[in-house]
Amino acid sequence: MKQTPLVVASILNGTLLLVAFALIQEAHATAKIGVNYGTVANNLPPPSEVAKFLSKSTTINRVRIFDANHEILHAFANTGIEVTITVPNDQIPQITNLTFAQQWLKTNVQPFLPATKLIRILVGNEVLSTANKLLISNLVPAMQTLHVALVTASLDNNVKVSTPHSLGILSNSSPPSSAKFRQGYDMHIIKPMLSFLKDSDAPFMVNPYPFFGSSATNLDYALFRTNSGVFDDNTNLRYTNMLDAQLDAVYSALKVLGFEDVEIVIAETGWPSLGDPAQTGVDPKIASEYNGNLIRHVNSGVGTPLMPNRTFDTYIFALFDENLKPGPTCERNFGLFWPNMTLVYDIPIMRSYAAVVGDRHYYKVFFSFMIVFNFICTSWV
Repeated sequence: MKQTPLVVASILNGTLLLVAFALIQEAHATAKIGVNYGTVANNLPPPSEVAKFLSKSTTINRVRIFDANHEILHAFANTGIEVTITVPNDQIPQITNLTFAQQWLKTNVQPFLPATKLIRILVGNEVLSTANKLLISNLVPAMQTLHVALVTASLDNNVKVSTPHSLGILSNSSPPSSAKFRQGYDMHIIKPMLSFLKDSDAPFMVNPYPFFGSSATNLDYALFRTNSGVFDDNTNLRYTNMLDAQLDAVYSALKVLGFEDVEIVIAETGWPSLGDPAQTGVDPKIASEYNGNLIRHVNSGVGTPLMPNRTFDTYIFALFDENLKPGPTCERNFGLFWPNMTLVYDIPIMRSYAAVVGDRHYYKVFFSFMIVFNFICTSWV
């Protein structure tokens, strides 16, 4: 059937309307990010206020806590935010007992489901870096036992078990392609752990911190700024930021053991806004730069040189400054928000920011184009 210019114009106009609508929706589907919700402080707002604020005012869609605080678990009910909880390091030996593991679930998990969207239980935190032989030897058995308890309760499809690692588990990380896990831990601890993670469809979780590897000479590289990069002679790949190099080092170590297909999740990364006088590159502006660039990078789909075309679930450290933490000044100043829930520095995680970006860019561009297109169609007809 022969189509008139009016019909053709109407079809094209309708198609463009659909495209414009889809692109505007994309503008509002801003990058999602997770956050570590630490509570080593005496000035934090109630969890109920925190949960309401995060769900209503930010694009944060995942939260990790360092225990199984019941007040926090109740607070995140019906928010849609995914929650990861933690078995403290000192409870790891007990979790190897199935009866204890089942009771732990009955106390800390089952009462909060399904209202609270619990997705993961972490067994300890950076356990291999503690050098505690009792904890290290019980880590994988504890993870396995907790998983059995989840299977028994028919929760294993929705709640996964893992454990986060510092990059100290690597014996070498430069160049990234040469990275391996530390001898002794590699075959006896990490390989059985990876086998468990693969079988249970759970991720390998790491805490990469370019901040701790940064200096005055490589600050641009750590902050995702334009720089000359670092070349890996083994792969002929160039790294333009430190996070990619750290993640690819983990990937290379996984590949040595035959588990490169296990998902990698960034359990912690961040940048402090305040430090001791001798520290380089520590202020709110630089913290804003790192975390803003981080969010854009891990959600971009670009991936890394060895893991192209990927996104990474990422949890920024941390939600708030924690004024009771020991150690250097920076340890108490990783927070994104003040206790009154205003931003410590500018970072693209507020819903109002997304709306402004969408309004100013997509609406103006596409509706201007629509006006021009309609004029052309009318003239043509």
